[in-house]
Amino acid sequence: MIRACRNIGPSIMAALALLVCCNAPAYSQVTPAGSAASDTSPAEPPADHGSALNLPPQLPPGITPAAADSIQRGLRVLVSLQNRDGSWRTGGSSGGYPTAMTALAGLALLAGGNTPTQGAYAENVSRGLSYLLSVARRDGLIASVEEESHCMHGHGFAMLFLSQCYGMEEDAQRRAQVGLALQRAVQLTARSQSAAGGWLYTPDSNGDEGSVTVTQVQALRACRNVGIAVPKRVIDQAMQYLERSLNEDGGIRYQVSDRGPSRPAITAAAVACWYNAGLYDSPHVAAALRFLKPRLTPDPNNDVHHFGHYFYGHLYLAQVLYQTSQREWEGYFPAMRDALIRAQERDGTWEGDAVGPVYGTSVALIILQLPYKNLPIMQR
Repeated sequence: MIRACRNIGPSIMAALALLVCCNAPAYSQVTPAGSAASDTSPAEPPADHGSALNLPPQLPPGITPAAADSIQRGLRVLVSLQNRDGSWRTGGSSGGYPTAMTALAGLALLAGGNTPTQGAYAENVSRGLSYLLSVARRDGLIASVEEESHCMHGHGFAMLFLSQCYGMEEDAQRRAQVGLALQRAVQLTARSQSAAGGWLYTPDSNGDEGSVTVTQVQALRACRNVGIAVPKRVIDQAMQYLERSLNEDGGIRYQVSDRGPSRPAITAAAVACWYNAGLYDSPHVAAALRFLKPRLTPDPNNDVHHFGHYFYGHLYLAQVLYQTSQREWEGYFPAMRDALIRAQERDGTWEGDAVGPVYGTSVALIILQLPYKNLPIMQR
């Protein structure tokens, strides 16, 4: 029987459910944040962009000099928050959540053009990868069960991060370790699916809610993209779960069994899953986008709609609009970019929905670095 992580009731982890999945291109090309980006950028920063005129490197569309500086400040402070064992933690009173925080921070560094072996922060990525492998159990759960509650969020985030590293890791033995951890993790997720098709905070709870469900769906897709076998029935049942969670206004409620109001952030995450499944023209997508646009705006003072989960909601919405169309992205990103720059603390961190600087900084960096196209799972 799976040993469940500690369950201490609703906590900050209810505000976490991450990242978008789409068809993954090749892993060999990354662009350091602050350098030029294109669909055919080389792995190393181009040295001759503007060199004849002594100009700085060309930035990708939407990245201003102020944004590039904000990103670099954020990356520098994020690596300074890494622990000696390779993990990152929230440091909050309700738990450190090292699995989730390490995965999120690692994804932010990957989005900045770093890999486990290349880039200015390659060592930090590699240490984070080593930490997650150290807490990957034989039963498939990726978690430090003695200190983490609601560990299925972190399990999903870890799968997502490890799947990205799987294609970037150059050491054959270590790559095999990552592959084995992912195979076991997929099996754990499949065994933990509820009868309704979703997931809850612990692997043996036989319950479900929207944010954990989305985390597992996206992680499974990321694993499938890198060649890890994922049972089709598990994905099909999860997609049906999201459809049964729809309200008449086009939004998604917290649980399929709940008859409460639609949740904007979970709705954005559901759209990400529909995109992930290739359902770009689904009527559910169109209705959900109509529901989201007036409710998740870049204005951080619009708390009546994001319910204190500003970073959480925009982590999903930014990725959804990036994939929807160039027009939608250009109508959204400049305002979101500038709002994040204004919200950055003097030390380079973002607090992020009162969860803490590791969470806030990681999420802000993932959003800001989308135009660099360094994460295969998040490219168009």
